[in-house]
Amino acid sequence: MSNVNIKRAVENIRANTTVYTPVVEMIVNAIQAIDESGRTDGRVSIRAQRSSQTELDDSLPEISSFEVEDNGIGFTDVHRNSFDTLYTDLWIKEGGKGFGRLTGLKYFEDLHVKSVYRDGSGLKARSVSMGKDNDIIVREKVTASEKQEPGTVVTLSVLKKGRSFDKTLQTIGRNLVERLLPYFITQDYVCPEIVLSEHDGSDAIRLNDFVSNELSATIREIAVERKRFTLKALDTEEEFLVRVFKLYAPRSHKSRIGLVAHKREVAGSAIHKYIPEFEDEFYEKDSHGEIDRERNYIIKAYVFGPYLDLNVSLERGGFEFQMESDLILGIAQAEIERDAAAIAKEAVGADITLRQEKKKERVQSYVDEEAPWHKAMLEKIDLSGMPYNPTNEEIETRLQKEKFAQETEIKRDVAKLLAESNFDNVKESVLEIVSKISGTSKNDLIHYIALRRTIIDIFGKSLEVNDTGAYASEGVVHDIIFPRKGDTEVTSFDNHNLWIVDERLNFTTYVSSDGPLDGKNNERPDLLVYNKRVLFRGDNEASNPITIFEFKKPQRDDFANPSSEEDPIQQIVRYVNSIRDGKYKTPEGRKMLVAENTPFYGYVVCDLTHKVESWLEREKDFKPMPDRLGWFQWMGNINLYVEVISWDKVLKDAKMRNQIFFQKLGI
Repeated sequence: MSNVNIKRAVENIRANTTVYTPVVEMIVNAIQAIDESGRTDGRVSIRAQRSSQTELDDSLPEISSFEVEDNGIGFTDVHRNSFDTLYTDLWIKEGGKGFGRLTGLKYFEDLHVKSVYRDGSGLKARSVSMGKDNDIIVREKVTASEKQEPGTVVTLSVLKKGRSFDKTLQTIGRNLVERLLPYFITQDYVCPEIVLSEHDGSDAIRLNDFVSNELSATIREIAVERKRFTLKALDTEEEFLVRVFKLYAPRSHKSRIGLVAHKREVAGSAIHKYIPEFEDEFYEKDSHGEIDRERNYIIKAYVFGPYLDLNVSLERGGFEFQMESDLILGIAQAEIERDAAAIAKEAVGADITLRQEKKKERVQSYVDEEAPWHKAMLEKIDLSGMPYNPTNEEIETRLQKEKFAQETEIKRDVAKLLAESNFDNVKESVLEIVSKISGTSKNDLIHYIALRRTIIDIFGKSLEVNDTGAYASEGVVHDIIFPRKGDTEVTSFDNHNLWIVDERLNFTTYVSSDGPLDGKNNERPDLLVYNKRVLFRGDNEASNPITIFEFKKPQRDDFANPSSEEDPIQQIVRYVNSIRDGKYKTPEGRKMLVAENTPFYGYVVCDLTHKVESWLEREKDFKPMPDRLGWFQWMGNINLYVEVISWDKVLKDAKMRNQIFFQKLGI
């Protein structure tokens, strides 16, 4: 009689077991019973019982119970007492934890055992059920047996609510074989015959054939040159054996590493976690060297070793060592899996090399077409950790990480270099660091030029009519060049595109966009620029020019009407006069310094319709530029030079100035 809190013990079983775990446990117990009997004609029968409730779509009913029968030694007194001991050590040499039967109650409502065993010169029959309160064994009954040989039937019934198995026996059989494969492949060991069938014995599948039958095999081993590797534990070196298999018709399964303890797969990971090219399935080739789509497979690498046998968890659903780093036992799961993945790669090396080349071409195509600024970096970057079929976002993220890593390395090297007291000792280092800096600078320059190409395309698009036949508002084109209601205090150099109009505007000290010059709700120019020449150092010097812009919506020309109050030329003249009269201050509140000879530049950007051109020529006395895409006038009395230029000219000139850079980059 036992006294165990069975319910609590079942509840404490870790979540990394599955519905297959108790079935595998019962099969392993059956195999061990056959091995103990010493017979060579061992047989394990697994019978699946389906629900009596029919499915609405006439598909196979759900599986609700299993029977696992063997012709082994039977449920002797020794085995009975072991069953009644929670952490029995009866099978400790074979990796038994004395806990596996509890997984039956985690997934099934009941666990029953009926067995015939030899007792002295005769045979006895024993039937027991597994308790759910404090006694492990309940409803035990022992009688004389009329059967002629020992054997045991374990029944797992009924599957708990919310749990489910695959419906077809073929799929169930495959899953069982994957978990039990070490029993089928262990050298110098003959696995008993294991047969899966419906409860009435129909549709029988011999699980041994998944491996041994060359005609119908769905699992085949790949010969590998290197099968073993060693890892350093705390005070010893541990050796591991890897055997690599092809698993055919894998459905949605991925290539995987399986860590084995005492002939049972315990845990593992997808191989593409370590080598991304394993993410997709593989294909056999026919006699002509062509891909055979009917023979698809994944790779399964099984890892064996004493370190795994010794450190398997109680429920055999995992290991005692940690996944990424283990300071207590010394070797982490990821270390083992990483080396096993390398051996799996060697097993299918040609396919992996081909996939790596394909991935490299994919990345190269992205860089050529979308991100030419990464070209120099692509020559050195390690792409092994990138997903096999990367998206543009994944490629860009990886390249940006590499760029950041290179810049961090450069900063570290520069700091180390500057700490040297004698530069004669670091001449070679200087040249190397300068070379690295040049490389990252090229990256940034190319990126900037490519962004210019994109901005020019967007700007050109904004000048076209939309689906309704209308042109974009002047606010849209304004925002492309410089955001409205902002200034250089809030809009950084990277966020404006003044270069579209004039490259010199990239070097301005201050820009006010669509804001009042006196801080009040008065007249405001579209764009006011305080230009800072390279020759001068002062921010607010009378000699520095001031540039004013006015933008007009494409195809708009009503400002040329005689009654219009939006004459852009007159607006610019008023702004100039107000500035010259000292009415406005700088953003810092200082007086805006101007002199009699302070140069002013005014630009009106609009579409030069016939009406506008006539207005400029006849009423404003402007002169046409040679290309007829702009008009100009010098107002010497206020030192103002004014140009009225078309949106087409702005776009054309911006393209022309940048075209040589685009050509050099191939964009």
